[in-house]
Amino acid sequence: MVENNEIELSEAEAEQYDRQIRLWGLDSQKRLRASKVLIIGLSGLGAETAKNVILSGVKSVCLQDNEVLKEIDLYSQFLAPPDKIGENRAEASLQRAKALNPMVDITTETKAVDSLPDSFFTSFDIVCATGLKQEQLERINNICRDKNKKFLCGDVWGMFGYMFADLVDHQYSEEIVQHRPVKRGPDDTEKSGAATVSITVKRRAIYVPLQNALSADWSKPELRSRLRRGDPSYFVMKVLLRFRDEYNRNPDPAKRKADTEVLLRMRDELVKELSLPVGFISDALLTDVFGILSGAAAVVGGVIGQEVVKAMSQREPPHNNMFFFNPVKCVGFVELYGQ
Repeated sequence: MVENNEIELSEAEAEQYDRQIRLWGLDSQKRLRASKVLIIGLSGLGAETAKNVILSGVKSVCLQDNEVLKEIDLYSQFLAPPDKIGENRAEASLQRAKALNPMVDITTETKAVDSLPDSFFTSFDIVCATGLKQEQLERINNICRDKNKKFLCGDVWGMFGYMFADLVDHQYSEEIVQHRPVKRGPDDTEKSGAATVSITVKRRAIYVPLQNALSADWSKPELRSRLRRGDPSYFVMKVLLRFRDEYNRNPDPAKRKADTEVLLRMRDELVKELSLPVGFISDALLTDVFGILSGAAAVVGGVIGQEVVKAMSQREPPHNNMFFFNPVKCVGFVELYGQ
């Protein structure tokens, strides 16, 4: 939980964040202003996430990436200019990131996540990880859980994307509207309408680690019943994570034919392992997962940024625990896995 007791907004900060303060209150903005955020991976999704978090008015953001900027990144990565191709993606993004909000302290880290100690990740209030293997995501998630730090991760492949959230034991406030009858008359018994009253209630949400969410037992009746709804996004995510784990890269547009064959083979293996209905994961979902399309990065990055704001401000119910964007249906939705 981010403490904000000693945080005072300057006159300039109060003016800049006036709209946000009106939206979610001064205390929530103070909590945001005290928050330290780590964003791992400066692909198109990482850039969208960074933009949203920086504009919200947190205390500091660290951009971590050990990859160099490639020409393909420029189709969705708007923080790094074209003349920075060949340079580190985090450092190439720094100047434009700072220009978004000079009141936020923005730094970079160019070491690979595997070479960073546990203490690096726990020095932040919330970690947002993109572009990593499943083993790396689970390692960082477990490090954060042990120190009660919040963790989000997500990815975009083509037009498909997902987000996972582990806020551990999260407490937040929610404003709800109630309609109460108004009684008038000498004996106060005659009803003459209703009054609308807004009240703030305290709530609590318990989360599970990523490992639990990715190892959900699909033999359980409550999970099997979800198959009738017909959305295979969870399994598409598992196929794409499996591809990255095995090949140490994402599906490559330059190798579309060969990589599509591999993805369909992995799909068939997963269908058999989990006894899923044949044809449940359509070919169409796995033939458009190459590169990162800026529209999908904007959707998923917007959701991740929104969840960072809600988690750090402790205002409004956060997503628990997975968000998916299905490009075939052109719809985003939230589902809970691992409990």
